[in-house]
This record gives sequence, structure tokens and C-alpha cells, in this order.
Amino acid sequence: MTSELLYLAAERKSAEVTDWAARIGWVVGLLLVIALVYWLMREGWKWRGTLQGDLPELPAAPDDPGPARRTLAGRYHGSTTAGQWLDRIVAQGLGTRSRAELTLTDAGLKVVRPGARDFFVPAGRIRDARLDKGIAGKVLPEGGLLILTWEHGDRLIDSGFRSDRADEHADWVRDLKALADGPVLARTGSATTPHTSSTSSTSSTETEGAR
Repeated sequence: MTSELLYLAAERKSAEVTDWAARIGWVVGLLLVIALVYWLMREGWKWRGTLQGDLPELPAAPDDPGPARRTLAGRYHGSTTAGQWLDRIVAQGLGTRSRAELTLTDAGLKVVRPGARDFFVPAGRIRDARLDKGIAGKVLPEGGLLILTWEHGDRLIDSGFRSDRADEHADWVRDLKALADGPVLARTGSATTPHTSSTSSTSSTETEGAR
């Protein structure tokens, strides 16, 4: 009887050692898979940044942008090619998610990001604003994201923000749209003679000729 008990104890001990070895192997294999996925993501990020190497430097805020029309504290969730919510833009630091403080003035939108690169969207480059629920791998409840569409270089970009107070998103959309719908002069930044002046001048010339 004693020998049988010793045999059973030894067998149980052997089984326990075998189980631990299997568990350690499983954990090591899982860690290797995670490391591989992380490496692939990193390489994909670098490759995307290389493809977007033609994106110009982001504008800096002017020294005196004027009084604030509206401010927001929240998060920056990333940028994509306009209308393509999965086509993430990572160049010039736009791929880095971070806290964000937004200030809207007549000059444009100032985006301050602690721990990431700040940037400024001039009023003349704002094209649209809307509420949405997803951008570049981040999905929120319907209307949970404030999306700003703006022009930079030869690209139209969608940038996604979420305020700490989501109930103010609608007011931001209204004010950004108002800035986007401003005079053509503000959007182009060039002096353009109004059409009415041209018509008036032509009319005056014809009158003088008749005399």
C-alpha cells in the first residue's frame, strides 16, 4: 500500500511539472505573437508616414489671433483623408492621439496638444464641420466626434475631436461652418475686385462713350 501511495504522489508531481511547462510555453508563444503584431503595426505606421512625406509643415498660430470666440478642452483622436475615415494621416504628428485644447478665433483654429505637436488651421483653410461617430479606428456613440474638414497643401483632411462636454459639439459645428462660409476674399487671401465694381465701371464707360 505504501509503495502505491508513493507511486501516485510521484505521478501527481510529474503531472504538475508537465502542466507548468505547458503553461510557460503558451505564455512565451503569446508574448511572441504580441511582439510580432506590435512590430508589424510599427512598420506599417512608418511606411504610411513615408507615403505621406509630401505633407507640408503644419501652420503655426499667429502671435495675435484675436479674441477667442469659443474654447474646448477634450481629446484629439486623429486625422484622415477627408471622407475616408480609415485612411489615417500620420505625417507631421497628426497621427498622435492626445489631450487637446482648442481655441477658435476669427483668424482660425488653434490646437494645443500637451505631449504632441501643436498646430493651427487658418480660417481660410476651414472647409466644413460635422458630427460623426468614428475616425481612424476610434468609434464613439453617434455624434460623439466633432469632425473638422480643412485644407492643407493639396489635401483635404478630416480631424476628429471630442470635447469633455459633448453637448457643446453642435455649437462648435455651427461656428466652424460660419467661418468656412466666410467671404471668398478670406478663403483665397488675394485681393479680388468685386463683380459689382466691374459692372459699374463698364456702365460708366459706355455712358461716357455715348456722350
